[in-house]
Amino acid sequence: MTAKVTLSFADDTIADARRFAKREGLSLSAWMDQAAREKALREVFAAHAAAVGRAGLDLESASLADAQEVGMVDDLLFGGPSRAA
Repeated sequence: MTAKVTLSFADDTIADARRFAKREGLSLSAWMDQAAREKALREVFAAHAAAVGRAGLDLESASLADAQEVGMVDDLLFGGPSRAA
């Protein structure tokens, strides 16, 4: 379902939006919908990243440690570097 709303934008903002919409072959409404959705997703992902940080989780280090462990097991089982890559 689509909701019709009235919004106000700065002249420069709406001019840029129209130009970008045209460049991408979209209507202004479709481009604005996409832009708003992308902004909302960035906010959600940023909030998630902040929550992970506050929880003290270090996902990158855990991932690197997992990869190192896979390599060590591969070395033990197959006598050589990991073939997973």
